[in-house]
Amino acid sequence: MASISYRTADVDGFEVFYREAGQPSLPGLLLLHGFPSSSHMYRDLIPMLAEHFHVVAPDLPGFGLSAQPPRAQFAYTFDNLAKVIGRFTEVIGMARYAMYVFDYGAPTGFRLAMAHPERVTAIISQNGNAYEEGLSEGWNPIQRYWKEPGDANRQALRALLTPESIRWQYEHGVSDPTQISPDGYGLDAFYIARPERDEIQLDLFGDYASNVALYPAFQKYFREHQPPLLAIWGKNDPFFLPPGAEAYKRDLPNAIVRFLDTGHFALETHAREIADAVVDFVKGV
Repeated sequence: MASISYRTADVDGFEVFYREAGQPSLPGLLLLHGFPSSSHMYRDLIPMLAEHFHVVAPDLPGFGLSAQPPRAQFAYTFDNLAKVIGRFTEVIGMARYAMYVFDYGAPTGFRLAMAHPERVTAIISQNGNAYEEGLSEGWNPIQRYWKEPGDANRQALRALLTPESIRWQYEHGVSDPTQISPDGYGLDAFYIARPERDEIQLDLFGDYASNVALYPAFQKYFREHQPPLLAIWGKNDPFFLPPGAEAYKRDLPNAIVRFLDTGHFALETHAREIADAVVDFVKGV
């Protein structure tokens, strides 16, 4: 079993926590987590990949153990998340890497790829959306907030931040919920309860509209640069639908699309299958 190091990097005064495993001489693999999680979601995957890759999994700003400056000092937008993570890769010396993107990690990572396409060797999108047909009706309350960003619509989104809602996101679409470790959703709920973190998450719900607005730009990047892409998807995801995975083939005819009989947090039930798929895919590009 590969050992994992737990580190922090000073990114222009911003402290980014990250997990690292595998020899630096191996091909780089950047793992970007989603809502409402942290790099902890990769706890099972990292040891499975460390023999093949130099694996780095940071916590996004305002998530997990990375810095959480006050909202008055740092605007919690996806543009800013991407700027910090982009600089993070430079600070730790990741010159080229494949990226594994999930949920919020997808629009964060795709911004990095558009800014520096020469750095990205391949993309693994695990329930990481870039097409409007991938958005389910579960987005309706958030979309209402985009259209009418008043306090009532903002406060209605607090229901998504409760421990019960977080647990539901892990268990929905899973045939046997006893396979889901309570450590994941328990830690997420703990972090969400930190002071001001709820407001940060509500800010990001609102700013997610910027990601949808960038979908055409993401798709243009795919068409022009043709990055090798594996879309591996929990097909029972209540937020990102299977058509969002299939849509990648419109712009990337050689994309590989694979569905797993599980939910949004597919790694909780299918870490070994996903690890094997990632290794086979990246070694084949």
